[in-house]
Amino acid sequence: MDINDITSKNEIYLKENKYPGRGIIIGATPSEEYFVQIYWIMGRSKNSRNRIFKIENDFVKTEIFDENINGDRSLIIYYPIKIINNFHIISNGDQTDTIYDFIINDKTFKNALDTREFEPDSPNYTPRISGFIDLRSENSNYGLSILKTINHNSEFCQRNYFYFNKFIKGFGHCIHTYNGDGDPIPSFSKEPYLLKLYENIDDNIEYIWDLLNIDNKVSILVKYISKENNQIKMKIINSNI
Repeated sequence: MDINDITSKNEIYLKENKYPGRGIIIGATPSEEYFVQIYWIMGRSKNSRNRIFKIENDFVKTEIFDENINGDRSLIIYYPIKIINNFHIISNGDQTDTIYDFIINDKTFKNALDTREFEPDSPNYTPRISGFIDLRSENSNYGLSILKTINHNSEFCQRNYFYFNKFIKGFGHCIHTYNGDGDPIPSFSKEPYLLKLYENIDDNIEYIWDLLNIDNKVSILVKYISKENNQIKMKIINSNI
């Protein structure tokens, strides 16, 4: 099957998914002038929807939108985007900081996530999804990970790692927390799947934003990293603003 046919089917899969939860895409623009990281968040409750993305230099942080809405903030406030020494981290939780600390100490993405597991939000036990782009050498590469329960049993953590030694021009690999809505919410069970990417940052953010369920999407960010000079640019959409 042609790669464009595959991505067309994957677009339909994502668009028809009422609740994919939080998601990550990593890839490259068609010219490969830019490496791309995309992250989105969704929410069903007032608390989980009460967030925005805010850029802090080369980092991104989630922040509370309305301070008058009460709720547990332990799992919703974190840095989804950080960078250290041309190692670009993306994740759906505070494991971003774990990965960052391990990379500083010359350890690996896997070393960091082997110390973590799924989120403690019973009964869903939301998967922790993470990714990286490693530009510390000429052989640029990227990877994704998901840490999840086995059949919503909190005693068992399944850690899956996916490594890619080469970017596919004009495409990115996507992973997200859930297969769809439910009670408890079913964890993502596929391998990372391909979606197309455009050259322009505005086209990419609009393309993915339009695929997400209109009732549940909250925020999305797109990060571009220049292959030529490692310069970064970012674009954000916050539904709360």
